[in-house]
Amino acid sequence: MLRAFFLIFLLVGIAMVAFLGFRGRHTSGTPIELFPDMVRQPKVRPQAPLRFFADDRGSRVPVAGTVPIGYEMPTADVEPSPGTPAAPSNNPQPQRIAFSASPDYLNTGKMGPNWGTGIPVEVTPQFMLRGEQRFNINCAVCHGPTAAGNGIAKQYGLSTVVSLQDERIRNMADGEIFNTITHGKNTMMSYGPNVTVQDRWAIVAYLRALQRSQNATINDVPLDARGELEKP
Repeated sequence: MLRAFFLIFLLVGIAMVAFLGFRGRHTSGTPIELFPDMVRQPKVRPQAPLRFFADDRGSRVPVAGTVPIGYEMPTADVEPSPGTPAAPSNNPQPQRIAFSASPDYLNTGKMGPNWGTGIPVEVTPQFMLRGEQRFNINCAVCHGPTAAGNGIAKQYGLSTVVSLQDERIRNMADGEIFNTITHGKNTMMSYGPNVTVQDRWAIVAYLRALQRSQNATINDVPLDARGELEKP
């Protein structure tokens, strides 16, 4: 019995040495891999041939209407009247959307060496609506729809999410919040490469509205609307 065990052990050892030993040899052939490395996975490589397509080219022509990330399609200079075709634009080229391209307050959130305060973009109802949309898409999954830190990600174990309603965040400069969105912090990823400068400021503006709505006092209510609230 013991002799059979040692014989099997020896054969298995020889097989393993023989199998693993071939991995160190230089060969132009395809290596034997139980789990293929990622570098040899079937995929499209830039400027490389690919027999999947009839012309053997891996790189494909972009789909009609495709716009590179960071650009928006040109729009007509004047909105057309209902039932009429759109007027041609004087600028047929796609417009570049900024992703923090200069060192000013708008792009960095800093005024000199310090974090600045204030929204450097005109705050309109449309701007606030855009901020609400971007917040719900990018932020609410962790911080929750009211910024209370109770998003769905926290319910599934991401315990490091903070409440943006905390006094520390409410007292934080607008520029620092903008910088956190841009570069991330701790377990929060950076959104600078994916969210434009205008949208980041829209998120900051909407967050300020959320913070005020959740920490409002009677002094925040217009005088002509306090009657119902002040009734005993």
